[in-house]
Amino acid sequence: MNELASRECVPCRGGVPPLKGEEIQKLLSQVSGWEVVNEHHLSKAYKFEDFQEAQAFVDRVGNLAEEQGHHPDICFGWGRAEITIWTHKIDGLTESDFVLAAKIDELERRQ
Repeated sequence: MNELASRECVPCRGGVPPLKGEEIQKLLSQVSGWEVVNEHHLSKAYKFEDFQEAQAFVDRVGNLAEEQGHHPDICFGWGRAEITIWTHKIDGLTESDFVLAAKIDELERRQ
């Protein structure tokens, strides 16, 4: 299991600056296939055999999000799901965004 995936998401109470530059790159190197967009959010597209597999994955991501108290944006359709993560409270990235990304990747591996 990825070290980030073993952590828990920590609720952001605001008042902290979003991650930038090297801080983002260090955490990004610990997750696979995620893209940082404008130093603001993480995004990753997943591919599946059909709609049912994509829906089952999205359901597992939704359950994980509820457990962690950290909710990504999810767009899915036949054979695909796209996940977008950022911390709304600070309108940018925190370590918890990368923790959630790593946990989502673990869900995909266990599929």
